[in-house]
Amino acid sequence: MATVYPGDHAALAGEPFALQEYYASCHANGSLTLLFLPISRHSQNILHSPAHAASISIWSDRPAASRPRVSLIGNVTVFPVLSDTPDLANIQACYIAHHPDARWWLPGPREPHVAYWARFDPHTVYFVGGFGDEHYIGYIPLEMYQTALSSDGAGLNVAGKVLLDQQRNIQ
Repeated sequence: MATVYPGDHAALAGEPFALQEYYASCHANGSLTLLFLPISRHSQNILHSPAHAASISIWSDRPAASRPRVSLIGNVTVFPVLSDTPDLANIQACYIAHHPDARWWLPGPREPHVAYWARFDPHTVYFVGGFGDEHYIGYIPLEMYQTALSSDGAGLNVAGKVLLDQQRNIQ
């Protein structure tokens, strides 16, 4: 994930900040579920951003210049009241299925730090299919990303949406 330090930060105002963050593809439209901990630098930057802006990079299992990857640019909606989290039981089950070790930090009465559920909604998708002379590099229409289906018609998770079949003509 990448965020930007707020303008009033003492030393790094306006500077980018990027670290790996857990996410899970728990929404049919390609939005991502996040575990939002206000103690984290990303969460602090998001809360200070008027648009709650962030960017998340997705890549294949082993990142390499020849492999597909994508940058999702969008905003984060935080659900500070646990009972207001849409589809709470399914979100929690989906997230734990992707990240079993996160069960210790789930929102609720027993977490070691304050934690909330959040949803990352991309508004822009930038795709790098591999090498530029052999693969598509550029923006993908958001609707194409949100409605991507596998050849058998089953919905794909975010990795599937990102690693679109190169035979599709997306240019």
